[in-house]
Amino acid sequence: MAVLDAAPRLRIGLDLPRRNLRAGFSMTAMADVLFQLLIFFMLSANLSSYGLLDIRSGALAGGGGATDAPQAGRVTPAGTTAVWTLAPDRITAGGQRFALTQLDRLAEALVTQGTTDVLLVLRQDVPVGRVVAVLEALQARGIVSVQIADGGGA
Repeated sequence: MAVLDAAPRLRIGLDLPRRNLRAGFSMTAMADVLFQLLIFFMLSANLSSYGLLDIRSGALAGGGGATDAPQAGRVTPAGTTAVWTLAPDRITAGGQRFALTQLDRLAEALVTQGTTDVLLVLRQDVPVGRVVAVLEALQARGIVSVQIADGGGA
């Protein structure tokens, strides 16, 4: 029996090197969280204010445009028209510069003076949100006749 014990032992199967198991990090959970955050912010964003603006195009006196507009060809008296220049950081009205925080006071002053029309001159790089804020402030005070012109550079 001693001879049988001295014989080498045979293993069944292959003897492959063992690989150390490391803790893995799955990006799937992070991608799920980011997707849920994206959906949350998209649903909570207020995009309806731009879509609810009542904007109509009209014809200027002697010019082309929509002829079915209710104010087509109407001449606006200069005494009832205010000219505002909207820059990215300020409003210029009557030759004076005002901060955007004074927008409500400026709109109220127009009503007090009997102004019914506003010509809004937009300078370069004015965000759409600022234009919407000005239009909403004027509409809240009852001034609905606003014409928008391109003012070019600063």
